[in-house]
Amino acid sequence: MPRAIISPSVLASDFGQLTAECKRMIKGGAEWLHMGDHFVPNITMGAPVLSCISKGVPGIFMDCHMMVSEPEKWVNDIADAGGALYCFHLEATADPLSLIHSIHERKMRAGVAISPDTPSDAISEEVGEAADMLLVMTVYPGRGGQKFLDRCVPKVTELRSRFPDKDIEVDGGVGPKTIDICANAGSNVIVAGTAIFNDASPDKVIQVLKDAVNTAQSRIAAGEQS
Repeated sequence: MPRAIISPSVLASDFGQLTAECKRMIKGGAEWLHMGDHFVPNITMGAPVLSCISKGVPGIFMDCHMMVSEPEKWVNDIADAGGALYCFHLEATADPLSLIHSIHERKMRAGVAISPDTPSDAISEEVGEAADMLLVMTVYPGRGGQKFLDRCVPKVTELRSRFPDKDIEVDGGVGPKTIDICANAGSNVIVAGTAIFNDASPDKVIQVLKDAVNTAQSRIAAGEQS
């Protein structure tokens, strides 16, 4: 089974101390840093900011979630800025396979995201196999602090059944109170923002999330073998 990966959402950090915040998360046990890049309607982080983070935190794994129209346009910019994973929305492109190929050509991992109203079977077998990661949004893209949407969780289960060895990420309203439902559904990559950044002991929150994933993965693996 895929390993547990915690990817704190930098959108919840103190932007005035962005490099320090990233280092704080890595020190606390985070493997990835989730960069939510959406340019409209509310502008957040573009390639210049990512480039600064990459220079300030050498070796950082930037999990770039591109909530943008025409995601094909930004592959080179994000790669040049040091992005490690380029995750685009299935709803935003007519040719996901070509886009995945372009991302791989730039030596980045490719992720495919689906919004709450998109069914998991919209990700075809061919696209799912070609991608390195599949992302199920558990809130609507665009703003932090939204309520976790339980109705999205069955999509994680369906994708895990089809792609047992794939990294499957959940993003939106995830924290200690909602981690179990995500982990038990089969998600191994966890994005959490305010739940980590706003806690006085982010390292403990990261460990709680990671432990929940590892426990669920062990149970799922045992079930598959029985």
